[in-house]
Amino acid sequence: MKDKFVLFVVPTPIGNLEDITYRSIKTLKNSDYILCEDTRVSRKLLDRYNIKKSLFSYHSFNEHKVVKKYIDEVLSGKIISLISDAGTPSISDPGFLIIREAIKNNIEIDCLPGATAFVPALVNSGISSDRFIFEGFLPTKKGRKKRLELLSNEKRTIIIYESPKRILKTLKELIIFFGKDRKASVSRELTKIYQENKRGTLEELFISFETRIIKGEIVLIIDGK
Repeated sequence: MKDKFVLFVVPTPIGNLEDITYRSIKTLKNSDYILCEDTRVSRKLLDRYNIKKSLFSYHSFNEHKVVKKYIDEVLSGKIISLISDAGTPSISDPGFLIIREAIKNNIEIDCLPGATAFVPALVNSGISSDRFIFEGFLPTKKGRKKRLELLSNEKRTIIIYESPKRILKTLKELIIFFGKDRKASVSRELTKIYQENKRGTLEELFISFETRIIKGEIVLIIDGK
């Protein structure tokens, strides 16, 4: 048996497949197998770098059922890496549960540095990055109004993830709670061919996107109060 057991957490590109580190590729190649959200998505990345490893689904719908199995596998000596469809696992993606259980079982966590969507969006925004709060996705129904009320008085820069289907609704609500003149930035399709970073007031951003077909996952950066 090994003296030390490790679960590897490996960030993957958020769009451009070239945005992966040499260390990440080496770690994936050295794994016995890889846990991922969607095997079809992750297989494209592995094929790009000739990584011949088995992929097993690990996502928000099955993690509670399978987490013990994979913890036991690590404890038996298996080298397992956890990835998500894009970015760093556990950042608005599955990962927290297995990491928590691994720590409970004295398994070391080796989280490699790498892609996370909100970092380039924050830097691109031109809004202060000295102090910020990461909100991830806002509640879709219950608790949404209360959350917006709390955030409206937040002095730090605010980072929110949003889907293209809900961005107009969210911008409209932000105007109501934050005021139409609050500075903000919308970043979408980051690292891809049609990457866009749109800056302005909340009202200007709403008007800009109101008549457009919006595609790609979105990072919204809002100036603090």
